[in-house]
Amino acid sequence: MKRLEEIDKNFRAAAPEFAGMKTYDIHSAPFALYGLKYGERGFYRMDIEVADTVSDGVKALNFNTAGGCLRFKSDTERIILTATLPDLCLMNHMPLTGSSSFSIYCDGEFCGVFRAPSVEEYKGTWSSELHLSKGEKDIMILFPLYNNVKELYISLEETAAVSEGNKFESRLPVVFYGSSITQGGCASHPGNAYTNIIMRELNRETINLGFSGSCKAEKPMADYIGRLPMSLFVYDYDHNAPDSAYLRDTHERFFKEFRSLQPDTPVLMLSVADGCFGKEEIEKRRAVIKKTCENARAAGDKNVYFLDGGHFYDEIGLRNATVDTCHPNDLGFYAFYKNISEFMKENNL
Repeated sequence: MKRLEEIDKNFRAAAPEFAGMKTYDIHSAPFALYGLKYGERGFYRMDIEVADTVSDGVKALNFNTAGGCLRFKSDTERIILTATLPDLCLMNHMPLTGSSSFSIYCDGEFCGVFRAPSVEEYKGTWSSELHLSKGEKDIMILFPLYNNVKELYISLEETAAVSEGNKFESRLPVVFYGSSITQGGCASHPGNAYTNIIMRELNRETINLGFSGSCKAEKPMADYIGRLPMSLFVYDYDHNAPDSAYLRDTHERFFKEFRSLQPDTPVLMLSVADGCFGKEEIEKRRAVIKKTCENARAAGDKNVYFLDGGHFYDEIGLRNATVDTCHPNDLGFYAFYKNISEFMKENNL
């Protein structure tokens, strides 16, 4: 189906022009977009008609571009990113480099962050230039974690070659469902969100369905996720459950609804990593999640796993892992990546 701006040029934003540079339509080959869809209102993560039925939180946060990835190859030594962001996403515990900027990696190495010239200019259209090394590079650009992106253009040197980027591993995507931690709060830049580290380091395509404060295991979400092609489902909405009783009433039910649609897909269930609920409540929540897993295994399900987040920070210590006792800092997110990726490798997930 054609996009609106392809049908009616009046809806198309004017492509920026820079001396000695050529601006590209990222929706066309050889550029490849992962983890996001695109429509009249900009980029989004899940089907809008479904998101709108889940909750006001999911409806709004669906347009936050967490998990989005643009991939291509080029030998350009200059690159300019031009973005239109409709909001100024200021938070008191997360920098704009994480919420509203774009990370870039070349051949897997971090090369910087595209960011607005000033705090005030994040809302609107802005351009950011970076200089890259010589030679052909596999380029990966990761989208903002907590802001909407209406438009995006990439400008490269006029003489630069541009081609299709490296492919992700041939397996289907890994789908993550969870809280603000899954969405990426509070990484210093998009590349350091744990789901994006898994994507980069394991070369696995991912879909981020983390919705800050809004993942409550609603049936429309189970039905939607259950119909997505995937190689692994990481199931982690513990933090958004109001209490252990709510978790008990919804956790196994959601899993069974998902399992009815995907009887063989591996499911990795996580429990919280921090201590913000208090020891007694965390133990209750952990028991609920383990019980869902144990019940499934007792019924003959060989593709369900439990990973206790309570051990994620054993090596670094909880005191070093978060910005507010709850949301991970970059070190905390690396601990998430390390524990989850090692478990995935050990169990061939």
